[in-house]
Amino acid sequence: MTISSILNAESLWLNLFAFCWFMFCWVGYTRYAWHRGRDTACLASVLHLYRKDWMSRLLLREQRIADASLISNLERNTSFFASSTLLIVAGLITVMGATDQAQNLLRDLPFVAEVSREISEIKLLIMLGIFVYAFFTFSWAMRQYNFASVLFGSAPLVGEKHVSEIERKAFSSRAAKVLSMAAHSFNLGLRSYYFALAMLSWFINPWVFMAITAGVVYVLYRREFKSEVLGVLMATPAHFPEPPPEQQ
Repeated sequence: MTISSILNAESLWLNLFAFCWFMFCWVGYTRYAWHRGRDTACLASVLHLYRKDWMSRLLLREQRIADASLISNLERNTSFFASSTLLIVAGLITVMGATDQAQNLLRDLPFVAEVSREISEIKLLIMLGIFVYAFFTFSWAMRQYNFASVLFGSAPLVGEKHVSEIERKAFSSRAAKVLSMAAHSFNLGLRSYYFALAMLSWFINPWVFMAITAGVVYVLYRREFKSEVLGVLMATPAHFPEPPPEQQ
């Protein structure tokens, strides 16, 4: 066995370990956030309460143009990320057709580990899979915002006397759940972007890749459970914590 083959074998196992660490951080943090959000205040649970308040107040308004505009704005933001993801997917497919040129470009950068063309193509395929997953989550979020628009259209009017208070509360709870489900799908898509950006460091060095992946988990945790905006959102009296529908 030559020295070159030994080094290639070590590089293969190191890259495999780095990928396993990446998936462990991504899936592990997603599961952790899911369970932690059930009994701890986080952005998802707090915003769900605000959505319930929003839907309750919507039933008291005769003019709901502003509410429809807000839903359209949320859907437009999701549509932007979905279309951007398609452009990224097209770009990655283009890069896969020019792997040799991309490797030559990376060799000029410092601290870049030497890898075979096959490993580089596998990395590109994995990144392509991440953005395909992101597109599906964004497109599903768009559909759920469409469902919320339909719910808005069926909202009871202020003067409808045959609609009981129980039916009004059921509507506000149902509409808030649909909005929170759409927001959850959108959050999963954004999280895919975070980890995909961390994956760019894999083309430099597996050790750097693992370190940055851990850093992404720390950033996500701080933003969802310890951010300043969470403290501001919790500054008003409310029955915290309450898990959002996707965590119930």
